[in-house]
Order: sequence, then structure tokens, then C-alpha cells
Amino acid sequence: QVQLVESGGGLVQAGGSLRLSCAASGRAFNTYGMGWFRQGPEKERQFVASISWSDTFTYYADSVKGRFTISRDNAKNTVYLQMNNLKPEDTAVYYCAASRQKGGSRWYPEYDYWGQGTQVSVSS
Repeated sequence: QVQLVESGGGLVQAGGSLRLSCAASGRAFNTYGMGWFRQGPEKERQFVASISWSDTFTYYADSVKGRFTISRDNAKNTVYLQMNNLKPEDTAVYYCAASRQKGGSRWYPEYDYWGQGTQVSVSS
């Protein structure tokens, strides 16, 4: 069992930055692939970024590539999402998720544990 708690969301102007954190408790965090997803108003949950258990592989949605960076610190049981040059279309609830797929995944059904989400709002 893994519990995930996101933090770091907020309101920011377009062009600004935020850093989301996801603190994990439970066992064997360093054996899970981790991902960030987001869900905007009246939209389906969409993949943002993922990272493998060993920090070797990262993947990004095309819409955030070059602006967002996912990273993890296994010693602290934490995964991060650094978001730069934010746009109004990035407004959403951001969710952290853990997958037994060690390499991470773009597909939300392959994630086993989810956090409660943190709101990110970007004003124009």
C-alpha cells in the first residue's frame, strides 16, 4: 500500500512557475514508476509526465515537453514536477500516481495508487 500526498499547487500568472511535490508513504517507493496526470474542467484525465523507478527514463506529453520536468528523490520518497512557462491551458487538478510498472506509463489504468490532487490555476 502506498499513500500519496501532493502539494505546491496555487494560482500563478501566465509565464510563471510552480513546483509540485508528491510525498509517498508506505513500502518500497523506489520500486514504483511514478506519474503526474491532470484533469481540467469538463475534461478527461490526461497524462503529463512519468519517471521510472531508477530515474533513468522520463516521458512527457507533447503539450508540456520543454516546459515541465519530472524528477524523484528516492531517499525522500518524493517525486516532483517543475512547471515553467505556465499557460492558462495548464489549469487543472494535478494528480500524482504510483505504478507497479517500474518504467512508468502514459496510461492511467496502469497506475495503482493515486493522490487526492492539487489545484493549479494559471491566469492570462
